[in-house]
Amino acid sequence: MSTFQNSLLTLAFAGLTATAVAPAFAAGHLGTAADFGSPASANFAMRTVVVDGNTKWVNVTNGETVQFSVEGQSFTWHFDTFPDETSFDLAKIAPASIKAGSIRIYVAPNPLYRG
Repeated sequence: MSTFQNSLLTLAFAGLTATAVAPAFAAGHLGTAADFGSPASANFAMRTVVVDGNTKWVNVTNGETVQFSVEGQSFTWHFDTFPDETSFDLAKIAPASIKAGSIRIYVAPNPLYRG
């Protein structure tokens, strides 16, 4: 095969790959906990928030990893929300075994990502 043919084949493959992968990056809200980030290892927690009967809300920053302690149980969450997602109930991300009640999470934009 000539260099020209190799170049065309490489270019065609790159175009097909980009077309196949593009929908994955264009995914919008799924209506699941994934809209707000993902579970994380407690080793990566930047801080721990103890949730008790007096807790009404928790402030976090997008990109932050927080460990939540609720009635002796804990879970860790890395916040990675859509820009328009600024608040939601803790129950949306808490494991089913944890009674999160009606505690609201308020997500501030990450200053590292401001243009």
